[in-house]
Amino acid sequence: MLQVPCVTLRENTERPVTVTVGTNYLIGTDPDRIMETVTEILSGQGKQGEIPPLWDGQAGDRIVRILADSAV
Repeated sequence: MLQVPCVTLRENTERPVTVTVGTNYLIGTDPDRIMETVTEILSGQGKQGEIPPLWDGQAGDRIVRILADSAV
């Protein structure tokens, strides 16, 4: 969406789909790995990720539609 890579300095994430589609680097806290990954990104060699399915900014509209349909 914004084409800005995300670097997560943890061993896990609550949003693994971001790693799967290539918009997030899950790299832990190892300083060498952090430097390697950031250098890769800044040199333009980083992953070209995709927007995860249903992350299109329309969640609110879908929720309202579902609630309205179930209220009938």
